[in-house]
Amino acid sequence: MTQDQLWINRYIEIRDFMETHHRKPSKYEPEERDMHNWWKHNKKLMNAGELRADRQELFKKLLEAGEKYRRVNQWG
Repeated sequence: MTQDQLWINRYIEIRDFMETHHRKPSKYEPEERDMHNWWKHNKKLMNAGELRADRQELFKKLLEAGEKYRRVNQWG
């Protein structure tokens, strides 16, 4: 598998996870930690301007989906 295929597979895995669980991957759950680290790493690359343009478009869609499931403070 090439790096592009691995990146796309992880992207699809996280997108499907958020659609099923209605939240972003947690850093506290061992099964979700890899997805969380991938998310943070790619966000860091994008903010530094080092993420490739084709990946950047897809990752922005993922960030928008993540904002939809943003945690709300119940205490206000």
